[in-house]
Parts: sequence; structure tokens; C-alpha cells
Amino acid sequence: MDENSKPKSVLDSLGEEIVRIITPVSICMLLVVILVTVLNNDTDSSNPSFTSIATVAYNESSSDSNWDKLKGALLNALVFVVVVTVVTFLLVLLFYFRCTKFLKYYMGFSSFLVLGFMGGEIAIFLIGNFRVPIDCVSFGLILFNFTVVGVLAVFMSKMAIVVTQGYLVVIGVLVAYWFTMLPEWTTWVLLVAMALYDLAAVLLPGGPLRLLVELAMSRDEDIPALVYEARPVIDRESVPRGGFVQRRVWRERRENEFGSDENLDSRSNLNSNVNSILESRSVLERRPLYGSDENERNAVDMEDGQVSREDSELAAPLIQHRINVRMNLQEGSNDDFALEGIGLGSSGAIKLGLGDFIFYSVLVARAAMYDFMTVYACYLAIIAGLGITLMLLAFYQKALPALPVSVLLGVLFYLLTRLLLEIFVVQCSMNLLMF
Repeated sequence: MDENSKPKSVLDSLGEEIVRIITPVSICMLLVVILVTVLNNDTDSSNPSFTSIATVAYNESSSDSNWDKLKGALLNALVFVVVVTVVTFLLVLLFYFRCTKFLKYYMGFSSFLVLGFMGGEIAIFLIGNFRVPIDCVSFGLILFNFTVVGVLAVFMSKMAIVVTQGYLVVIGVLVAYWFTMLPEWTTWVLLVAMALYDLAAVLLPGGPLRLLVELAMSRDEDIPALVYEARPVIDRESVPRGGFVQRRVWRERRENEFGSDENLDSRSNLNSNVNSILESRSVLERRPLYGSDENERNAVDMEDGQVSREDSELAAPLIQHRINVRMNLQEGSNDDFALEGIGLGSSGAIKLGLGDFIFYSVLVARAAMYDFMTVYACYLAIIAGLGITLMLLAFYQKALPALPVSVLLGVLFYLLTRLLLEIFVVQCSMNLLMF
């Protein structure tokens, strides 16, 4: 590969990048809207069907005034954001003390509860609504297998990426549906509050999400969280057939740190070819581009390499991008590699937190409880917000959260559609100007 060749901009494949993340987000929102349409038969949506952290401070009632509902919703949102902040800092603390296994098992247990209990109750609602003939033993067996496979696919073992992606979308759908049971005022205020929290948690130097990402980068480890990862866009013309895609896991490592990392070196079957590097070192994860079975077995082998980048600032949490990486192999090595790293780029893998899936879907589902015209407006606003976020990441290459732009646009479009557009369309229809 030519060392002087400049990597392609993300704009060269921005359409494909956006499609690969819009597709699962759209599927998640569509499924939640369908569930709300089918199962929500209560015309009075202001009374919550269950009590949670988001309603512990104030229970909304239809007899309350709008001002009381607003004050109560603000109080509920404040309590929820405080709880989320404390839990996130606790997650950072546990990750700092290397309680990675505990976090992994906890996330797996949480996924088991979501798939088993939340999913099971929604399945019971659907069975009762459509009168599906099934006995308890068969239902329990199917639900148990579905839940166990989901936990294994997301956390415990390596499965096909399509299976993992599918289960992550299902988890997002289930959690988002239960969020739609919150009172209306609490839901809208909570969405805005979470968008502002996401902005502060990622951008502020002491933000919990920023601390978590920086800590993961310092250790070259994955963040112990539910994160959806799409397939990366790869420029196949720049990679020789039989070559490998090199991906830097998190950050550059110091030379003395790398020398003591014998476990990673022992896992690499190109160990003898890459021990001599120029100045700086980084841990790379080798992923096969064109795979044989041997390549697939070596998909997690680790190499060391030299990373050359203009900006060492924290990479964006939304997607990973390709940076200028050069490998100086010892004489006699004949393996071909295509290199990529963290940040924005046409060959990076798009990563989006599952919380973004959930709150996008909650916004659209809440709009569906009012009218489908608002659903279309909110959906277009969310997709536009995702596109704007990707464009900002492409140009600035800085850490930007994925939630604020889409949620704020969605709330704005909901209000404009409900207060202005709907009245205009109804009046046109009544006067036979629009059918």
C-alpha cells in the first residue's frame, strides 16, 4: 500500500455510512410504533401504567393543570438524570478498578431480564391480542431459548454479526416500549433532559461518558456497554486480495508498556515480523477482509504498529474513522494490510449506543400516540439529526454525542406539526383544498 496516498474522506462514502446506521434505527422505531399502535388501547395516555425511577417524584394526573404537570415532569426528569449520572460514575469507578468481568456479567444479567421478563410480558400481550393458540410449556421453552441465545450473542460469545445486531435492536425495542408507558409530559421533558445530559456527559472534561471512553482508550479495551456496531465500509480496491484490515482498538501505547504486554504478543501469529517498529507503538486488532477459515480464526490476533495522526484528541463515540497508519515490518514479511483506526472515516465501523436507539424510538412512539402525521415529521427530524451529527463528526473529528441534535429536532418538529401543520391540513381538508 502506498504510504504517500492520502486516505479518502468520509464524505466519499457518507451515504453508505448513514444507511448502515439509519436502517437499524428505522427498524427499531418502526417496531416500537407498531407495538404502541397494537397494544396501546388506553385513550388516556397521561396515567402511567407502572411506577419507575422516572415517576418516583411525581405521578401525573389528568386533573392536574398544565403548570403542575410541567413542574412535576421537570422534577421527574431531574431525578432520572441524577440517577443515571450516579450509575454512570459508578460504572466508571468499577471499570477503573478493572471489575470488567463483573460489569460483563451484570450487563448479561440485565439483558436476560429485558429479553426474558419485558419481552415475555410483551409477548403475552401480543398473544392475547391476536389470540394465538400456544400452551404455557411451549411458550416458556421458546422464551427461555430466545433469551439465552440473546445473552450469548450480545455478551458471552462471538456469533454472526447479524444475530448480535438483531438482538441489540430487539433489546432497544423492548426497553423503548416500556418507556412509552410514562406520562406524556414526563416523557417529553425527560427526552430533552437526556439530550442535554448526553451533551454534557460527552463534551465536558469531567463528564462520566467522556471519562469512561478515555479510560477505555488508555487500556485499549472495549467499553462494557450495549453498543450497536455496523459493518465497516471498506475500500476494497486499496486492499490486496488475501490481505487484512488492521484496526487499532483504542489508543497508542507507550513503548515500555508494549514491551511488557506478552499476552497480546503471544496471540499474534505474525509476532516474529512485527517486533521491530519505528518510534511509537499501538495495539492493533487484525480483522480479515477476505477470509478463509484460518483468517476467521485469527480475527482477534493482535499486532503492533506505528500510528501517525494529526490530532490525538478523543475520538468520536458515534463512529470510528480511518487515520493514517503505517506498518514497518521486518524484512522478509510478505503480508498485505489495510490500516484503519478510531475516529471518522470511510473504512471505520459505525458505533451507536443503544440508549440512542431507545430514546429515538420513544420520541416517535409518543408521537404515534397522538397522530401519524407527527410520526412522519419526527422520523424525518431524527434521521436529519443523525445526518447532521455525522457531517459534524466528519468535519470536526471531535467527540460529539448522537442524541442532542436528533432529539431536539424531533421535539421541535413534533410541536410545529401538532400546533401548526395539523391545523393547516385540517382546515384545507374541510375546505376541499386538500384530500
